[in-house]
Amino acid sequence: MISFVMSLIVLVIGFAVYGRVTEKIFDPDDRETPAVAINDGVDCVPMKPWKAFLVQLLNIAGTGPIFGALMGACFGPVVFLWIVFGSILGGAVHDYMSGMVSCRNGGASIAELSGTYLGKAAKWIMRIFSIVLLVLTGTVFVNSPAALIARLTPGALNERFWIVVILLYYVLATMLPIDKLIGRLYPVFGVILIVMAVSVMGGTILGGYTIPEITLEDLHPAGLPIWPFMFVTVACGAISGFHSTQSPMIAKCITSEKLGRNIFYGAMISESVIALIWAAAGVAFYGATDLLNEAISSLGQSGTVYEISQTMLGTVGGALAVVGVVVCPITSGDTAFRSARLILAEITHLEQKKAVNRLVITLPLLGIGAVLTQLDFNVLWRYFSWSNQTLAMISLWVATAYLEKEGRYRFGSLLTALPAAFMSAVSLTYILMAGEGFGLSAQIAWPAGVVFAAVLFCVYFVLGRRSRKGEA
Repeated sequence: MISFVMSLIVLVIGFAVYGRVTEKIFDPDDRETPAVAINDGVDCVPMKPWKAFLVQLLNIAGTGPIFGALMGACFGPVVFLWIVFGSILGGAVHDYMSGMVSCRNGGASIAELSGTYLGKAAKWIMRIFSIVLLVLTGTVFVNSPAALIARLTPGALNERFWIVVILLYYVLATMLPIDKLIGRLYPVFGVILIVMAVSVMGGTILGGYTIPEITLEDLHPAGLPIWPFMFVTVACGAISGFHSTQSPMIAKCITSEKLGRNIFYGAMISESVIALIWAAAGVAFYGATDLLNEAISSLGQSGTVYEISQTMLGTVGGALAVVGVVVCPITSGDTAFRSARLILAEITHLEQKKAVNRLVITLPLLGIGAVLTQLDFNVLWRYFSWSNQTLAMISLWVATAYLEKEGRYRFGSLLTALPAAFMSAVSLTYILMAGEGFGLSAQIAWPAGVVFAAVLFCVYFVLGRRSRKGEA
């Protein structure tokens, strides 16, 4: 229990202290934001700060901080450390920089920003990579809520029925102006999400469950090593490349750059609190990582959430918690497809004020998503997790290049370069070791990951030094 409480306190301190350091290095000012300068009535729309925060939180808080946290908890309470420090030093910095650099560039997507700061080849790589990730994300966030809703409704309303319903909602959310559907529904969903998290935390603490203290021991029953598997499994709760596709969406809606810390950095810290609560609930409820892993294997992620919620909170409280778990993925899946539409619009130069142009892009995207829903969820999740962390790596390098070019502080770019190097090691090591990757041994993959990160960091250091000399 002490470790859990201290983890929550450190997250709050991280927002107050490291969040201000991040803000100071970026140096927000009073220039016009895209919401004011463009204001197209569809995507660039002024939004109140509290509403922008809730939309950002719900955009990024899909099943990742819940399902990912539960799967990460199978490694033991060591997962608390990754959720806390991964978020403060990596994830929240990543989200803030993705949003603010986009805001400085007219609300451009992470793919376009890659082209601006890393070159034309990087732009095309990121365009393809981002669209693939977003479609995978949208698909994952169709399957998981559909499976859970099907558990709570009559047999005739099966998972396939709810997949169709959710996809139809995604069509509307992807096409309509952001303030017409998303801007009106998300504040309500935000309250549900917050109440759900508080309820689960209360059920864990007041229900007499024991939350274990942090140890560095690897307790995964399948013998998966913490490095790099835990750092990929717990994606959205610590750092997630998916967020770099979502932050530019809200960058189009904020009315002042000075709101960025509360909205972007703050939303990521809030998501980490949710992840921490579910990780703690998982290890406390089942009492041992092997029992938690067995529940996930037999019941699935949705079934595990359902069992924890119903047992801890009873019928009413459990239903509320389950509604929150349904809301989370749906409010990320819709904006995943919306972000994919915006990236494709940048590529095709189709002006998005016209509804027919939005429809031309939206329907094929949702069609692909519908086909992918037929694949196994666990397979989709593994590929989503790796591509997610790889995108985070690239996004952090984009932010590093931005800070080298525009930053006021000589070594300010270390803010993003250090987590970028870390995630570079994580991403390469994982794909070399994982069964869905190359299946190599740790003796090969671990050194390769470290060397890869070291090489990228040296390239950054050399190029940055040349850049600073050129400016001198």
